[in-house]
Amino acid sequence: MRLAGAGRSAIVQALADLGVPEGERKMRLAQLWHWIYHRGAREFSAMRNIARPLLAALAERHDLGRPEIVAEQVSEDGTRKWLLRMPPAHPHDKGAEIECVYIPESDRGTLCVSSQVGCTLNCTFCHTGTMPLVRNLTTAEIVGQVLVARDRLGDFPGGTAPTDGLVPSGEGVRAVSNIVFMGMGEPLYNFDAVRDAIAILTDGDGLSLSRRRITVSTSGVVPEMSRLGAECATMLAVSLHATNNPLRDKLVPLNRKYPIEQLMQACRDYPGASNARRITFEYVMLKGVNDSPAEARALVRLLKGVPAKINLIPFNPWPNSPYACSDWETIERFSEIVFNAGYASPVRTPRGRDILAACGQLKSESEKLRARARLMLEESLVVGQE
Repeated sequence: MRLAGAGRSAIVQALADLGVPEGERKMRLAQLWHWIYHRGAREFSAMRNIARPLLAALAERHDLGRPEIVAEQVSEDGTRKWLLRMPPAHPHDKGAEIECVYIPESDRGTLCVSSQVGCTLNCTFCHTGTMPLVRNLTTAEIVGQVLVARDRLGDFPGGTAPTDGLVPSGEGVRAVSNIVFMGMGEPLYNFDAVRDAIAILTDGDGLSLSRRRITVSTSGVVPEMSRLGAECATMLAVSLHATNNPLRDKLVPLNRKYPIEQLMQACRDYPGASNARRITFEYVMLKGVNDSPAEARALVRLLKGVPAKINLIPFNPWPNSPYACSDWETIERFSEIVFNAGYASPVRTPRGRDILAACGQLKSESEKLRARARLMLEESLVVGQE
């Protein structure tokens, strides 16, 4: 079993299976937790205050490995994208692959993590949505993405930051300070694993991230939204992109199941939402589709009574995408209408576009290679029939 990424109950069970007396397990759990999540230990032998026989027994049955970095790309703006391979779940499993993105700023570093391999939502503007859903990620696989990033960025005690890109630095500044569940997949369709991962990420004795620095983005899985607020108390982002059902049905097909009226009511009822904990509404700017002044005014009316801010996202192109990005003047006019109505409406600066790491561009390299292989096979068959 891989203990890096495991929760407290799983580690306690591992100790019990090794015959550690019940009265000793709490102490051993605290020691292991500190080494795994606070110090980032990758080998049991590095744990200096635990008896050697116990460490040897742990090493025989368990490991502290991370997801494998298959490829790393560094954008000209410092954004990093990792293609990660998870350990095989069974003998015939080659290991699922997902993408994870790190976005550095001078005073913070945001890690965009995936919650599923692929996606089932088929949002028409999103490259990830063109992938089939393979499976949910486990809690350990979600946490493992954070461990990989902290390893690679020198964010554990004694670590060394890479020199080939921007990494926040300074007293009290962590390389990974913020987490957004905005990678591959719909987090609320993998609720239990996401909830348990958040519990590990926010545990004060380990990774110790603030819940207010964790944002979970949903395309509108209405039944799970109240659970997210009640059980996780994280920040909420809603992938909105349209102000009426006909258009949102096209852009975000999940809307046919949970229409805008239900979605907005779930936002009004979201536990903990307030002017201090506003809900972020993500709105991708699609040229000639949803970017008119009339749509901006409709957005203002839709959000009435909701503590909200709007993230305007210039569309990030991907090969053969059916949309184009709105002109900058159009985006500014849209933003001004929303801002003048009293809502913060920052325009998200595109990051990592040159390595397809920007919002809506994630799609694992293995999937793209398989698609190319299928296309080549189909073309060869056609040629053979001529």
